[in-house]
Amino acid sequence: MDFKKTILIVGFILFNMVLIAQKKVSKQERKDGFVSLLKDGNLDQWVGNKTDYFLEKGILKVRPENGGSGNLYTAEEYDSFILRFEFKLTPGANNGLGVHTPLEGDAAYVGKELQILDNSAKKYADLKPHQYHGSVYGVVAAKRGHQKSVGQWNTQEVEVRGNHFKITLNGEVIVDADVLEASKNGTIDGKKHPGLKKNKGHIGFLGHGSPLEFRNIRIKQLTDK
Repeated sequence: MDFKKTILIVGFILFNMVLIAQKKVSKQERKDGFVSLLKDGNLDQWVGNKTDYFLEKGILKVRPENGGSGNLYTAEEYDSFILRFEFKLTPGANNGLGVHTPLEGDAAYVGKELQILDNSAKKYADLKPHQYHGSVYGVVAAKRGHQKSVGQWNTQEVEVRGNHFKITLNGEVIVDADVLEASKNGTIDGKKHPGLKKNKGHIGFLGHGSPLEFRNIRIKQLTDK
């Protein structure tokens, strides 16, 4: 086999590996109604900070070079849905997943924010329970102990049906709660969260100045609330 032909074959294989990474929606998931949020290897389905958030070989990387922050939102709004994705943390990483949020304002209050956090970091040892990974910030505390070591890929599923949130991390349910019921006597953090009454909005990755990575982001819209 000549050198040029070998290069072409290797290039073709690598290209298809990238496509697989970008569109990893299984046949069963496609049958069930899931679609990729990283179609065609670009961020056309997203709006917001496309400088610190960028795609590289099918992986959505967050690289805030100067310790800045920024958010990346879905262009489309969602009400009830199942979102599946994988994430890989760096030491002390802090990000968030916005749900039912507008494009402006602090998603933790104008929408809901699900924590994405390195629970093992010493600097987070004294956080409140509602501030650890998977928690609905200020409202519902997630179960801990199911996060993989920093540098490993974690799998997460977020199922939202109206006010009900079910979050599964690496196969373990860490949140299963109605956010309005949980806050009927006041939120855990004692702050106002007007976004708890919102049932539709954007999904967003909420930057807090930390590098980390996401991949295989897919979603299924639900018709039942």
